[in-house]
Amino acid sequence: MSTLVRCIGSVLFTGYLFLSVAVYGIVALLFGFVSRQLSYSVTVAWAGSVLYLLKILCRLDYVVEGAEHLDRDNCVVLQKHSSSWETIAQFRIFPLQTWVLKRELLWAPILGWVIRGYRPIAIDRKAGRAAVEQVIAQGQARLEQGYWVMIFPEGTRVAAGQVRRFGLSGALLAIAAGRAIIPVAHNAGEFWPRRGWLKRPGTIRVIIGAPIETVGRDPRDLTNEVQQWIETTVAAIGR
Repeated sequence: MSTLVRCIGSVLFTGYLFLSVAVYGIVALLFGFVSRQLSYSVTVAWAGSVLYLLKILCRLDYVVEGAEHLDRDNCVVLQKHSSSWETIAQFRIFPLQTWVLKRELLWAPILGWVIRGYRPIAIDRKAGRAAVEQVIAQGQARLEQGYWVMIFPEGTRVAAGQVRRFGLSGALLAIAAGRAIIPVAHNAGEFWPRRGWLKRPGTIRVIIGAPIETVGRDPRDLTNEVQQWIETTVAAIGR
């Protein structure tokens, strides 16, 4: 694919992405007056449309390996964060979910209003220990309500090839709730880079790891195990 074609495809896709957030968002808000489930279904459909247009316009597809590990009770999911792609694709890959996210996202017009309806754990990232306690308390409540709790343990998007220390809140939540952790690795940052609009054609690989049991575990050792698996798997994808 020539650079010109890539640029045109990426521009068209970016235009659709911003427009679709507004259109689907308004529909999701309206459906939310009927039921949260209907509203969530609209968001899942939106994610599907974005991934479809990404494939058509940018020739960027994806495959998922290890989906059989999701055939169990809801868990805490810790996944790599190197792109905007995984924030969209997770709607299509994982069951009913909510997320630990920065509270500023809730202030965004339409998008923030929709997100509020899905019971996110919106934290002040400068709050330190208070933010961790919020994740543990609200995370346990969400797990009891049947949600999968999605966490980006790096706290922010990290450019492909770079490593950032994982936070402990995901492990602390899983241990407190007695739930397993599902680690997730992918190479989306190689195709849809952090702070980049030009998409590279290819196939993103998402690898869902086997559940890691947490009962009786030390949170730091558990976090280190998860990070080692994720970073090793991401490195292996690139070989």
